[in-house]
Amino acid sequence: MTDIIIQGIYGRMGRTLVEKIGGREDCRIVAGIDCQSGQVGDIPVYTSFADLPCKGVIIDFSSPAGAVAAAEYGAANGLPCVICSTGLSREDEAALEAASTKTPVFRSANMSLGVNVLIELARQATRVLGGEFDIEIVEKHHRNKLDAPSGTALMIANAINDEADNRYEYVYDRSQVRQKRGDRELGISAVRGGGIVGEHEVLFCGPEEVLTLQHSAGSRGVFADGAIQAALYLAGQQPGYYTMTDLLRGKLPCV
Repeated sequence: MTDIIIQGIYGRMGRTLVEKIGGREDCRIVAGIDCQSGQVGDIPVYTSFADLPCKGVIIDFSSPAGAVAAAEYGAANGLPCVICSTGLSREDEAALEAASTKTPVFRSANMSLGVNVLIELARQATRVLGGEFDIEIVEKHHRNKLDAPSGTALMIANAINDEADNRYEYVYDRSQVRQKRGDRELGISAVRGGGIVGEHEVLFCGPEEVLTLQHSAGSRGVFADGAIQAALYLAGQQPGYYTMTDLLRGKLPCV
């Protein structure tokens, strides 16, 4: 049985995790961290890690500052951390990497297993088609999402670029430039509207054919499922920095 501490337990993803974990036999929630102390059912909620009386794997769905606080607390107290917050700066990411020298830290901008399979497929497609096909990424999210492009779109783009020896330059807006598409462009477009949970398309556009890789999230439950799997995976690991590629390695022979 893996004990889990949820930072951001009052939020949408925190509530989704509570629902998902409630019916499982391989893990349980022992505490929550959020802006106000209280209870979520039988789960005690604290305002600070300093007040935490128990240990477990931390799942963070909060903010960049909260993610860093979770990782630093985990490093100081030997608690593995699954960091799911988005919008982290380079300094924040560096803090996570520093923490990973003392405790296992799992980091992904998107916790959906399906999205991360898409990323691996995009790597393979780039290996085969890169240089001959133009590549475009289109991401769609709900009207309240603050960042654009999404962290997931950038994850996809970075995976493609890594596979292509960093040959691509990201282009987010073509409205101000009247010129044909460059060979080194990788276009990233963002759509915001309604209640779209999250959709990502990767288009490999050739002269006479188009290959499209697409993922659509039907609910936030897919991100909670991925976070739970990451927590279960991380509980048995040594200190280090882990990603979805590590989790998928046992599931996909091509990773």
